[in-house]
Amino acid sequence: MKPHQARPASAERDQLLATKLVVPGLRAGSVPRPWLTTRLEEALAQGTVLVSAPAGAGKTSLLAHWARGTGRSVAWLSLDEGDSDPIRFWRHAAGALGLSGRAELLLPPPLPPSCEPLVTALINELASEPAGHRVLVLDDYHLVDSPVVHESLTVLAERRPPGLNLVLAGRSDPPLALARLRARGQLAELRFAELRLTAAETAAIVRQATGAPVSMKTAADLTARTEGWAAGVQLAALSMRGRTDPAAFVAGLTGSHRHILDFLAEEVLDAQDRPTREFLLHSSILDHLTGPLCDVVLGRRDSQAMLEHAERDGLFLIPLDDVRGRWRYHHLFADVLRARLRAEDPDGARDLHRRAAVWYEDRSLPDQAVRHRIAGDDLPSAARLIESYYDETYTRHGEGATLHRWLAALPEDLLSTRPRLLLARAMLLTDNRVADALRLLDRAEQAAAEPEFAPTVGRDASLLANFPAAVAVHRGRLATLRGDADGAAEQAAIALAAIGPDELPQRLVAEQVIAVADWLRGRLAAAEERLTATLANLDGAGQAMWTARGGYRLAQIQCGRGDLDASARTCRQMLSSPAAGAGYAGLAWCEYQRDHLDAALRHTTTAIPLCRQLQYTQPLAGALATQAWIHLARGDRAAAKAAIDEAAEASPGAAVIDLLNPIPAQRARLLLALGDVDAAERWTRTAGLRPDHDPSYAREPAHLVLARVLIARRRPRPALALLDKLHAAAAAQDRIGSLIEIGALQALAGRDTLADAVVLAGRQGHIRVFADEGPPMAALVRRLDPATAPPDYLAALRHSSAPTRAAGPAEASGLVDPLTVRELEVLRLIATGRSNQAIARDLVVTVDTVKKHVSHVLEKLGAANRTEAIARARELRLLPM
Repeated sequence: MKPHQARPASAERDQLLATKLVVPGLRAGSVPRPWLTTRLEEALAQGTVLVSAPAGAGKTSLLAHWARGTGRSVAWLSLDEGDSDPIRFWRHAAGALGLSGRAELLLPPPLPPSCEPLVTALINELASEPAGHRVLVLDDYHLVDSPVVHESLTVLAERRPPGLNLVLAGRSDPPLALARLRARGQLAELRFAELRLTAAETAAIVRQATGAPVSMKTAADLTARTEGWAAGVQLAALSMRGRTDPAAFVAGLTGSHRHILDFLAEEVLDAQDRPTREFLLHSSILDHLTGPLCDVVLGRRDSQAMLEHAERDGLFLIPLDDVRGRWRYHHLFADVLRARLRAEDPDGARDLHRRAAVWYEDRSLPDQAVRHRIAGDDLPSAARLIESYYDETYTRHGEGATLHRWLAALPEDLLSTRPRLLLARAMLLTDNRVADALRLLDRAEQAAAEPEFAPTVGRDASLLANFPAAVAVHRGRLATLRGDADGAAEQAAIALAAIGPDELPQRLVAEQVIAVADWLRGRLAAAEERLTATLANLDGAGQAMWTARGGYRLAQIQCGRGDLDASARTCRQMLSSPAAGAGYAGLAWCEYQRDHLDAALRHTTTAIPLCRQLQYTQPLAGALATQAWIHLARGDRAAAKAAIDEAAEASPGAAVIDLLNPIPAQRARLLLALGDVDAAERWTRTAGLRPDHDPSYAREPAHLVLARVLIARRRPRPALALLDKLHAAAAAQDRIGSLIEIGALQALAGRDTLADAVVLAGRQGHIRVFADEGPPMAALVRRLDPATAPPDYLAALRHSSAPTRAAGPAEASGLVDPLTVRELEVLRLIATGRSNQAIARDLVVTVDTVKKHVSHVLEKLGAANRTEAIARARELRLLPM
């Protein structure tokens, strides 16, 4: 398979991005407002500044004047609708801050459920740089409508390092935690009342536009009639050119801002000669204007000269660079021009959009091309573009929100005729909305796929190109999630028969489906062998998402076989890949099973922020569940409950079979360990579990919870009947992990099986499978024959099975003010020699937060520095000697 060739249009993409990061040029006719720029400079002392005012109030002009005169380093980002994609937003913001490399490292595709880890990493990166003031300006923030962006920007506003200020400009208040920032004195606000022009400023604008002075009374009247609205004043000033009685013209201005805008815009347009008027109307369809682009779209050869002329005449053209190569119209003026164009020449407007789409398409700029295809009412071509760019946009760049936006713009009747787009929607929904994804696949199969399909990544690398195979693969995936192993294997076989020899990604996905089907049937050796072979090829195919899935599932299968060593090796092989988070999550579980709680906690601490970057949420849920059990093992019941609840939120939901989504069963089991038998029993009823049912391996985690509930209710007979069935199936398939856990529960129900279970467990050092069963198990362990297992293992098992007091962290140390759970984590990381910045990255907090924790640790331990703190902690047995 040949690597995808970079297109020459990358330079055009870079240039378009660069214009978003440049402070806009000062528009002809704008006037400096020193008192307002001084007010803005002073407002920065509060950290975050919100500039919120209606369109045309002069927000961008004010910020551009300020940015060009301030002594601070200004990082500017002009936002558009495309920045509602969280991945794109933070890549652009990091680029503005000069940290684009950090963003690419911490935010690989696909779309993460949260951008908080990236924001925290950026905060730490900024905090670690030499002291200096930097201001991130986010202009036109009202165009962003992503809750993920809003939530992550709130994190930045609340945790910003001392050298960073934020300025948000938009037409409305953003849905951030503004009230909290106000209450803390961390927010300054500039609103329309402060942005309104004074009579003197109005007079200056009119004088620049007309070349003649105007009386202060006329200026005051114009200011009053427009309420100091900058766009209205500027349009009025243009309309006053050549008039002999400006006062009479001003007196005739009445109505709302919208009415005045429409009236004045028409006045300005009607005052232009025909070529200029035509140029303004036709070029208004473009978000950014350059001479060459306008020449192609408008069919002219003089666009550069026309743009320069329009700027000189003050026709609301804003320069986007310092060499007068790129412009945009003021948003309000563009709206008026576009409305007029649609009213006067709707067919011509559609034709212009289609020409623009071709220009952007030729330069591999799909977002702009799709927008113009849709605006030009060329929906079939828009659909074709979306299909072609699916793999590149989503699989390679992770811009899932962009793909969702494109698909949402297409009518359902068109989607019904484009089976590949229905398939794409199904693939986006597979993990979390199984029923909806299945319905989309049904719809996709009702129409035959079009033979003409040219994915930008190449047919062999595309997951949409081979339509019959792709449908079968994803039917197989959905079948595995429902626990239908036979259906999954059947669909995967259909897919493999249709997949060509060079279609590697599709083949690897199909092979994974077969492996998971074997896993669901309890055929762990076959599943392990197939997944191992698949993973060897995934990295070369550039499929990070499938590496994460396959690697994490392989580690789980190896744990199911009781082979903690093999599982840990699999996880370590993932640590250097984009799926590192899944690797750390799996390692944490292996270490926890061996009762290496410190190591397990370190791995979960590393895993959780990395796993938040994966769309595949199972490793995140697993790491959080492991952390819950660690907290419980240390006696912190509240932290255990909080962690398992968060794990449940991260899991895919009840529609996914227990083996592939064990978190609901784990939560019920942990509630049982906390003493809430009623809650655990309610869960078993909701899950449809009964002791007289024939249990399956795919639901074994749930059946074992039911067995525990029956034992807790003192109903050993039905518990043993269920466990005997499970044990027989596990023994027949040599599933050592199952045999260990089932044998432990049989012992709790009164059967003499503990010694056999301990013999199996001792081979790989399994401990928590017994210790987590609490005091009844501890009593059984104490009575074991010393010859049952090696002395070291048996001693460790007895030590770990001893009852854990429900005490606060470090209470047993003798400290007057014990360390909290978080302070203990910080202490352990200090002992490894990590810097504050490294600890902040590990814990996904800011450096300032780490400094506070370190200060508390030193104070509570009575230590003057880190070295003394480590020594004192070892004396108190808070750290290993």
